[in-house]
Amino acid sequence: MNDLRWIGSENTFVDDISIESIGPITVGRFGGCSRSGQSKNEDGCLIWIGQDWEWTMLLDAHDTAESASLVVDQFTKHRIVIEQILGEEPATMFFSLERLVLDLLQEESFRTACHDVQGETACLFLVRKGKYVWWLSVGDVVAYLFHPDLRKHRQFKLNERQFFEWIGRVNTFDLPVPCYTRGIRELRRGGNRILLTTDGLIECPGTPFQDSAKVEVVFERPETAVESLLTTIEQHGVRDSTTLLTWEVVIDETVTEPGNAK
Repeated sequence: MNDLRWIGSENTFVDDISIESIGPITVGRFGGCSRSGQSKNEDGCLIWIGQDWEWTMLLDAHDTAESASLVVDQFTKHRIVIEQILGEEPATMFFSLERLVLDLLQEESFRTACHDVQGETACLFLVRKGKYVWWLSVGDVVAYLFHPDLRKHRQFKLNERQFFEWIGRVNTFDLPVPCYTRGIRELRRGGNRILLTTDGLIECPGTPFQDSAKVEVVFERPETAVESLLTTIEQHGVRDSTTLLTWEVVIDETVTEPGNAK
């Protein structure tokens, strides 16, 4: 498969670990432990795979999954124009894409629909094309970029969690000045590991995954990493649902180095 649309209310994965591949992306889902009081899943994701790009959205809603479903539907409706932009060269594509994403989040009819849902969602957009990744984050979904060059400087995350930003009934994009985080990063030469996760992985009691370096260590065995992460939090009785998206991008091109590098 080259695409995936999933909302946690459709299949909760409570007490159930699910791992599947969408093109190069491994998707891991665990809805939390019923023994800890979990009975629902309010995560969601939208993945499209192109010839030379990956589009991903990862959402973590609360109260209900209605807001996650609304956001996913908004971008699914505009898939054709989004994919047209993704076909541009990176020099123009990322800027065009950001403008479109912000326009769709601020569209009047969409913001009106947000007032009618119960709850709100964090949402992380991340797109990779060529040797670059772009992201736009509203709320507390986390993206990591793991590479040996970055590890030397203890640089692991692309974004930081923000706890008072949402899309939904309470809507960041209804503010006079909408608040969000965005950025573009050049990947490093060699293998780059991208990981997106909702906060069940980080907040699980008794696990080390608040430390980004401990998460990277698990990917020293990439073929078993997602299963290991989800099994560990299940064993610790995590209540909150966790959804992981991860893939490796290998860059053979020249990348930026300091002027005095030898």
